[in-house]
Amino acid sequence: MHYWKDLAEVPSGFGPSVVTLGNFDGVHRGHQQVLAKLVETAARHSASAVAISFDPHPAQVHRPEAAPQQIMGLQDRIEALEETGIDGLLMMTYTLELASDTPEEFVRKVFVEALGASAVVIGHDVRFGKGNSGDLNTMQELGEQFGFAVDVIEEYGSDQPDAPDSLFRGRRCSSSWVREALAEGDVTTAAQVMGRLHRMRGEVVHGDARGRELGFPTANLSPDASGLIPADGIYAGWLFDESGRRWPAAISVGSNPTFEGASRRVEAHVIDRPKEANGDFDLYGQQVVVEFVRRLRGMVAYTGPEALIAQMEIDVDQSRALLSTD
Repeated sequence: MHYWKDLAEVPSGFGPSVVTLGNFDGVHRGHQQVLAKLVETAARHSASAVAISFDPHPAQVHRPEAAPQQIMGLQDRIEALEETGIDGLLMMTYTLELASDTPEEFVRKVFVEALGASAVVIGHDVRFGKGNSGDLNTMQELGEQFGFAVDVIEEYGSDQPDAPDSLFRGRRCSSSWVREALAEGDVTTAAQVMGRLHRMRGEVVHGDARGRELGFPTANLSPDASGLIPADGIYAGWLFDESGRRWPAAISVGSNPTFEGASRRVEAHVIDRPKEANGDFDLYGQQVVVEFVRRLRGMVAYTGPEALIAQMEIDVDQSRALLSTD
């Protein structure tokens, strides 16, 4: 996949292409449907399939105090978009200058002059250009003006043949739905909406070593780890180390109320490490990925270490049983 961070990086004379645009936060099933249509249309046009996205999210520029938390970090968003089979990704830096372009200016500079678009694939709710003044009708008018076709795709929902049963009945896939599910700790629904497990990515840093003292050493993610933190609780999931090896894990999200912790942490206890690795299983400083499979319970303050250890043993057993079927 070609990856460009600026219009100037797109090769001169690039095209023809079939283009779509969006924030694609979470790259959920709705996004995937648009991108699958993009790839299919590009093949019919003997053109390159190109997605246009933005970093940072426009709301972080216009309304930073009210901007939604991002479901995934930039690296994971790029990787998820690449997995859809597109040929190119233009990740434009979103600025007030870019936001000042009229719909016509934006389409002319990006779609026509830079990417040589022969067709555009969009949803009914597309908005673009200064003040989000451009909509579907605007795009169709600009298509007539500049000579590209406009292919409108329906929303992903229960009327789609591959939609997972009743989950989507009466509700469209959206990044807001994913955020809502994660805020409730419902990583199962979030995964169904996204079509993949929710993940966080970050460096393993030193904590207070309390897990090790209790017999459950953990890999603590840095506070600046990317990916939306789900609700406090204990989760079964996976940890991927820098080599890409996947380890089953029991994941704790919260402030450790048993010991009156003050800050929220995400820490993963790798289950059943090989005995020969126990002494040198050092993840400090590594960039790891943590994936959430299922929430086991909420966060509880126990009466002391003994009660907590007993519950942690139950958590590990439940995680082991759940993950052994994957």
